[in-house]
Amino acid sequence: MADAVVIPGGRNGSSAGLLEYAGDVPHFRGATVHRHDWVGERPRELFEPAVESWVCSEVAPVLDGLGGQPLLIGKSLGSFAAGLAAERSLPAVWLTPVLTVPWVPAALGRATAPFLLVGGTADPLWDRALAQELSPYVVEVPAANHGMYVPGPLTDTIAVLARVVVAIDEFLDDIGWP
Repeated sequence: MADAVVIPGGRNGSSAGLLEYAGDVPHFRGATVHRHDWVGERPRELFEPAVESWVCSEVAPVLDGLGGQPLLIGKSLGSFAAGLAAERSLPAVWLTPVLTVPWVPAALGRATAPFLLVGGTADPLWDRALAQELSPYVVEVPAANHGMYVPGPLTDTIAVLARVVVAIDEFLDDIGWP
Protein backbone atom coordinates (compact mmCIF):
# COMPACT_ATOMS: atom_id res chain seq x y z
CA MET A 1 0.00 0.00 0.00
CA ALA A 2 1.23 3.47 -0.85
CA ASP A 3 1.50 6.38 1.57
CA ALA A 4 1.10 10.11 1.13
CA VAL A 5 2.12 12.81 3.60
CA VAL A 6 0.26 16.13 3.62
CA ILE A 7 2.32 19.05 4.94
CA PRO A 8 0.53 22.29 5.83
CA GLY A 9 1.32 25.87 5.05
CA GLY A 10 1.94 28.53 7.64
CA ARG A 11 -1.62 29.59 8.38
CA ASN A 12 -3.83 26.52 8.31
CA GLY A 13 -3.61 22.84 9.08
CA SER A 14 -3.24 19.89 6.76
CA SER A 15 -7.00 19.48 6.39
CA ALA A 16 -7.74 23.06 5.38
CA GLY A 17 -9.09 24.06 1.99
CA LEU A 18 -6.91 23.07 -0.91
CA LEU A 19 -4.88 20.58 1.15
CA GLU A 20 -7.99 18.66 2.16
CA TYR A 21 -8.84 17.90 -1.43
CA ALA A 22 -5.24 17.46 -2.56
CA GLY A 23 -4.84 14.78 0.11
CA ASP A 24 -8.06 13.14 -0.99
CA VAL A 25 -6.56 12.42 -4.43
CA PRO A 26 -4.09 9.78 -3.17
CA HIS A 27 -6.72 8.53 -0.69
CA PHE A 28 -9.14 7.83 -3.55
CA ARG A 29 -6.28 6.02 -5.32
CA GLY A 30 -5.99 3.61 -2.37
CA ALA A 31 -3.13 5.27 -0.47
CA THR A 32 -2.94 5.85 3.25
CA VAL A 33 -2.81 9.60 3.82
CA HIS A 34 -0.88 10.96 6.80
CA ARG A 35 -1.81 14.55 7.60
CA HIS A 36 0.93 16.31 9.51
CA ASP A 37 0.26 19.48 11.47
CA TRP A 38 2.98 21.60 13.03
CA VAL A 39 3.70 20.54 16.60
CA GLY A 40 6.74 22.63 17.49
CA GLU A 41 6.88 26.34 17.92
CA ARG A 42 7.27 28.00 14.54
CA PRO A 43 10.03 30.49 14.02
CA ARG A 44 8.78 34.07 13.83
CA GLU A 45 10.50 34.94 10.57
CA LEU A 46 9.10 32.44 8.08
CA PHE A 47 11.39 33.36 5.21
CA GLU A 48 14.71 32.81 6.97
CA PRO A 49 16.98 29.83 6.19
CA ALA A 50 16.53 28.37 9.69
CA VAL A 51 12.87 27.72 8.88
CA GLU A 52 13.88 25.06 6.35
CA SER A 53 15.62 23.12 9.13
CA TRP A 54 12.58 23.53 11.39
CA VAL A 55 10.19 22.25 8.69
CA CYS A 56 12.45 19.29 7.92
CA SER A 57 12.76 18.46 11.64
CA GLU A 58 8.96 18.30 11.80
CA VAL A 59 8.49 16.21 8.63
CA ALA A 60 11.48 13.82 8.80
CA PRO A 61 10.10 11.76 11.74
CA VAL A 62 6.84 11.23 9.83
CA LEU A 63 8.78 9.98 6.81
CA ASP A 64 11.04 7.84 9.00
CA GLY A 65 7.96 6.00 10.27
CA LEU A 66 6.85 5.05 6.77
CA GLY A 67 8.27 2.52 4.38
CA GLY A 68 8.56 2.86 0.64
CA GLN A 69 8.45 6.08 -1.31
CA PRO A 70 5.61 8.19 0.04
CA LEU A 71 4.20 11.03 -1.97
CA LEU A 72 4.64 14.44 -0.34
CA ILE A 73 1.95 17.09 -0.73
CA GLY A 74 2.94 20.45 0.72
CA LYS A 75 1.43 23.92 0.69
CA SER A 76 3.56 27.06 0.86
CA LEU A 77 5.63 26.64 4.04
CA GLY A 78 5.38 22.89 3.47
CA SER A 79 7.50 23.36 0.33
CA PHE A 80 10.44 23.99 2.68
CA ALA A 81 10.51 20.17 2.92
CA ALA A 82 11.63 19.98 -0.73
CA GLY A 83 15.14 19.18 0.52
CA LEU A 84 13.82 16.04 2.22
CA ALA A 85 12.04 15.03 -0.98
CA ALA A 86 15.27 15.54 -2.92
CA GLU A 87 17.42 13.61 -0.40
CA ARG A 88 15.00 10.70 -0.30
CA SER A 89 14.00 10.78 -3.98
CA LEU A 90 10.31 11.22 -3.15
CA PRO A 91 7.67 12.36 -5.62
CA ALA A 92 5.85 15.50 -4.55
CA VAL A 93 3.08 17.96 -5.19
CA TRP A 94 3.98 21.49 -4.11
CA LEU A 95 0.97 23.81 -3.86
CA THR A 96 1.89 27.50 -3.94
CA PRO A 97 5.57 26.74 -3.23
CA VAL A 98 7.72 29.56 -1.95
CA LEU A 99 9.90 30.09 -5.01
CA THR A 100 11.20 33.48 -3.83
CA VAL A 101 13.63 32.14 -1.23
CA PRO A 102 16.79 30.52 -2.60
CA TRP A 103 16.71 27.24 -0.66
CA VAL A 104 13.35 25.99 -2.00
CA PRO A 105 14.29 26.27 -5.71
CA ALA A 106 17.76 24.88 -4.88
CA ALA A 107 16.18 21.82 -3.25
CA LEU A 108 13.75 21.41 -6.13
CA GLY A 109 16.69 21.58 -8.52
CA ARG A 110 18.32 18.63 -6.70
CA ALA A 111 15.21 16.45 -6.95
CA THR A 112 15.48 13.19 -8.84
CA ALA A 113 11.84 12.21 -8.41
CA PRO A 114 9.13 14.04 -10.34
CA PHE A 115 7.15 16.84 -8.73
CA LEU A 116 4.18 19.01 -9.62
CA LEU A 117 4.25 22.76 -8.97
CA VAL A 118 0.94 24.64 -8.61
CA GLY A 119 0.75 28.41 -8.34
CA GLY A 120 -1.11 31.52 -9.37
CA THR A 121 -0.08 34.62 -11.26
CA ALA A 122 -1.26 36.91 -8.44
CA ASP A 123 0.89 35.11 -5.85
CA PRO A 124 3.99 37.17 -4.99
CA LEU A 125 5.79 33.97 -3.92
CA TRP A 126 5.31 32.33 -7.35
CA ASP A 127 7.78 32.60 -10.23
CA ARG A 128 6.41 31.26 -13.51
CA ALA A 129 9.71 31.10 -15.38
CA LEU A 130 11.49 29.40 -12.51
CA ALA A 131 8.66 26.89 -12.04
CA GLN A 132 8.81 25.92 -15.71
CA GLU A 133 12.58 25.61 -15.49
CA LEU A 134 12.37 23.31 -12.47
CA SER A 135 9.69 20.86 -13.58
CA PRO A 136 7.79 19.74 -16.66
CA TYR A 137 4.76 19.44 -14.36
CA VAL A 138 3.46 22.95 -13.72
CA VAL A 139 -0.05 24.27 -13.27
CA GLU A 140 -0.38 28.03 -13.25
CA VAL A 141 -3.74 29.64 -12.61
CA PRO A 142 -4.27 33.15 -13.98
CA ALA A 143 -5.15 35.72 -11.30
CA ALA A 144 -4.94 33.17 -8.44
CA ASN A 145 -3.40 34.46 -5.22
CA HIS A 146 -1.37 32.54 -2.63
CA GLY A 147 -4.54 30.86 -1.34
CA MET A 148 -5.44 29.94 -4.94
CA TYR A 149 -8.44 32.25 -4.81
CA VAL A 150 -9.36 34.14 -7.97
CA PRO A 151 -11.37 37.35 -8.30
CA GLY A 152 -15.08 37.03 -8.91
CA PRO A 153 -17.71 34.72 -7.55
CA LEU A 154 -16.62 32.00 -5.13
CA THR A 155 -17.65 29.43 -7.73
CA ASP A 156 -14.70 30.60 -9.83
CA THR A 157 -12.34 29.66 -6.99
CA ILE A 158 -14.11 26.33 -6.58
CA ALA A 159 -13.43 25.72 -10.27
CA VAL A 160 -9.73 26.36 -9.56
CA LEU A 161 -9.88 23.75 -6.81
CA ALA A 162 -11.37 21.25 -9.25
CA ARG A 163 -8.67 22.08 -11.79
CA VAL A 164 -5.93 21.46 -9.20
CA VAL A 165 -7.47 18.13 -8.13
CA VAL A 166 -7.60 16.98 -11.77
CA ALA A 167 -3.98 18.12 -12.29
CA ILE A 168 -2.81 16.13 -9.27
CA ASP A 169 -4.63 13.03 -10.47
CA GLU A 170 -3.17 13.40 -13.97
CA PHE A 171 0.32 13.96 -12.54
CA LEU A 172 0.06 10.79 -10.49
CA ASP A 173 -1.12 8.92 -13.59
CA ASP A 174 1.83 10.28 -15.57
CA ILE A 175 4.40 9.16 -13.01
CA GLY A 176 2.69 5.83 -12.33
CA TRP A 177 1.96 6.50 -8.67
CA PRO A 178 1.24 4.45 -6.68
